[in-house]
Amino acid sequence: MASATFLEVLLAIFLPPVGVFLRYGLGIEFWIDLLLTVLGYIPGIIYAVYVLVA
Repeated sequence: MASATFLEVLLAIFLPPVGVFLRYGLGIEFWIDLLLTVLGYIPGIIYAVYVLVA
């Protein structure tokens, strides 16, 4: 399971919405992250890592 989390976090750094999508699908977390990534890449990364680790 740790390797799956590592892969999700790695994807969250390079493509934030993809990392969140793998865990939550098209839920509200994905849409928030997509919006933050469009508005600014760094906020999207921060939110994606926070959602995946917390």
